Amino acid sequence: MAYVITQNCCNDASCLAACPVGCIHPTPDEPNFATAEMLYIDPGTCIDCGACADWCPVDAIKSDRVLTPDQAPYPAMNAAYYADNPIQPGWRHRDAPPLVTIGRAPLRVAIVGAGPAAWYCAEELLGQPGVEVSMFDKLPTPYGLVRHGVAPDHPATKRVIDQFRFDRDQSARFGLFLNVEVGEHVGHAELMDHHHAVIYAYGAATDRRLDITGEDLPGSVAATRFVAWYNGHPDYADLDPDLTGRRVVIVGNGNVALDMARLVVTDPGKLAGTDMADHAVAALRRSNVEEVVILGRRGAADAAFTTPELLALTQLADVDVVVDAPDLTAELTAASNATVRGKLALLASLPDTAPDPGRKRIILRFSTVPLEIVGADRVEGVVVATTEVAAGADGVRRARVGDRTEIIDTALVIRSIGFRGTALPGVPFDEVTGTVPNEAGRVIDSASRHPLTGVYTSGWIKRGPSGVIGTNRLCAKETVANLLADFLADRLPTPRAAGSALTRLVRDRQPDTVDARGWAAIDRAERSGGAETGRPRRKFTDRAAMVEAARPHPVRRLALSVLTRSR
Repeated sequence: MAYVITQNCCNDASCLAACPVGCIHPTPDEPNFATAEMLYIDPGTCIDCGACADWCPVDAIKSDRVLTPDQAPYPAMNAAYYADNPIQPGWRHRDAPPLVTIGRAPLRVAIVGAGPAAWYCAEELLGQPGVEVSMFDKLPTPYGLVRHGVAPDHPATKRVIDQFRFDRDQSARFGLFLNVEVGEHVGHAELMDHHHAVIYAYGAATDRRLDITGEDLPGSVAATRFVAWYNGHPDYADLDPDLTGRRVVIVGNGNVALDMARLVVTDPGKLAGTDMADHAVAALRRSNVEEVVILGRRGAADAAFTTPELLALTQLADVDVVVDAPDLTAELTAASNATVRGKLALLASLPDTAPDPGRKRIILRFSTVPLEIVGADRVEGVVVATTEVAAGADGVRRARVGDRTEIIDTALVIRSIGFRGTALPGVPFDEVTGTVPNEAGRVIDSASRHPLTGVYTSGWIKRGPSGVIGTNRLCAKETVANLLADFLADRLPTPRAAGSALTRLVRDRQPDTVDARGWAAIDRAERSGGAETGRPRRKFTDRAAMVEAARPHPVRRLALSVLTRSR
């Protein structure tokens, strides 16, 4: 018997510290950790103790005795990893590094952003005695892409936020400033005035462009906006994507593309039981979409989606998944990596034509590149060409556009070729990579190329949009370790303003600031609204409504007043 890691794996490596025999890999110090689709348990070494399952923040680890039919492929997937990566004598349990004792005046750190990257940084910092943290986000709610990016039908993945709970002492050293935009309500220089250091961990919230004609036609939508729309982001509640046509085309084949395709063809009645925004459920009930075509520029071996997400797609009820990959057999024969072989084998098991014309379908089309989006006043189709992938003289595989073209009719094109960061006033930014330039988290001045004293970065804005949620834990550890080293070496500036002055400054600029209590009130209201209809929560999609829910209401103030007098 053994434990098995399944689809929900977030790669944050929490389980590694719990395993007494070191049978979970890859570990953060192994070269393939950063690119691993998930972590894997070696069935030959696992002693069936279950300690890892208790530590997993997203409930991804199961005993092989209780797997559901949908999870049945995962024991083989876990074992296959070790066929290519056999246990080495040096692979053993590694203890976490000891805490660094500050032993001096409190270290004050500002974190810009409130997504997973930011919370992992806060967790690392508040684990040290005497560190105070202020977290800022322009939205009235925290958790970034966990709230506004993870698909509504993946509730287990969203449970990763449950680990971001601080004890009484840590909470007293943590300040939350939501609905506050850095660069508008407070500037970089002002954050430095009130802190020893600032960590920029605000993610990559915009999309990469295709740079083709017709990209800006009505009906051409960025994946970042579409995902934010169905997840209840207040800035995109009015997006109103065109779902009147029979077909949707998604350009790009990462996990986000699969999420969007899956949700578009899923029975809206099932989505009504999730935390999907009400307006999105209503729009999907009216949808005429019968087919989603997912375009990938390269061959199937280079597909950006992970095997677990592909497996989940194939398990959809009443939906056919069809593969259009001309070189699939050759790619499968040439594959030398177990993960790639498993993905290709799963694709090879799928039909290449829709078996039932009356059912909805998702078509995974490879070796296809969009050349132009066409339409008179709005999107009517996409001109595409086939591609050929070959290795150049330098050994790098590149796609070459072929001569055969065709038009795929559609009313909605969703561009999903990657995320990109944006610049903040006063903070260095690399326009080419869409990131804040840095060395191991220390921000680099764009002109001198030297580290900026007291300025750090973490997450996607640090390394680009790579990895999954849990990848940010290791990224945060690196950044915070360097920040602490700089503090202990007296390389950080002393704040010029008292910490208590920060709250006054922010509230003077933004009276509608939402603090930790305000977020707790929003959270209670959303959960309460969801409970009435059997949903995990019913999200607010309007900023004003969020701010109002965050305010202490008269009944609450009266109760507090009575409680105070009774004491």
